[in-house]
Amino acid sequence: MLYALSWFVVLALLALWSFAAWALHAVAVWSVSSAGALSGAASNTASFRLPDWIAVWMPAEVAQTVSALVVGLGPLIDTLLTALPALAGGVTVATWLVWGIGCGLLLVLGIGMNVLIALWRRGGGRARFNIRRLRAG
Repeated sequence: MLYALSWFVVLALLALWSFAAWALHAVAVWSVSSAGALSGAASNTASFRLPDWIAVWMPAEVAQTVSALVVGLGPLIDTLLTALPALAGGVTVATWLVWGIGCGLLLVLGIGMNVLIALWRRGGGRARFNIRRLRAG
């Protein structure tokens, strides 16, 4: 009964893991595919200025440097946004890879629980671990 219960827990965790991977993959592919529509949005960085509540706390030179840095990053951000839709296939590969690693770890968890149940049942339901014996071994 304990074996079935442990594998039921592992299968439930596997189902949750699969659903989470599917949902995150769907959101990631949608956002990466839609990023191309945002190209040109970074051209508004020329009018960027720090909020007044931050500008009060920093020297004017630092505020100007940050503004210049953001304006300089505008074309780079536009280039990245136009290239992002090509990464949708990479997101799928990465999702499968992470999902597979997670499934493998869950299977290792199930096997480990089986081993612990077998050790527990062999010991008559009570722990027979002797720390001195473990240290000497």
